Amino acid sequence: MITRLIAASVLAAASSMAFAQGDASAAKAKVAMCVGCHEIPGYKASFPTVYSVPKIAGQSVKYLESALVAYRKGDRSHPTMRAIAGSLSDQDIADIAAYYGSK
Repeated sequence: MITRLIAASVLAAASSMAFAQGDASAAKAKVAMCVGCHEIPGYKASFPTVYSVPKIAGQSVKYLESALVAYRKGDRSHPTMRAIAGSLSDQDIADIAAYYGSK
């Protein structure tokens, strides 16, 4: 239930944001930090606690954009994702979302 509420609030926030057009081919140089966790089926991270890492390929572009922005703003709290998203520009987020949204 909480996950659905978070997803709904993230999607609502995303509807008011204007993102640059994402370029999936440009993201190929940007997703190295994502592959090690999000492209391994059944992967579990152990920091700060054991956490089942979701596969993000095929997710909605808007959902991915809004999730990354929420991590960057601190609205989502996973420390590794907050650090990674904090280093991303709006264009990086749009490109990465386009890449994983098209897989």
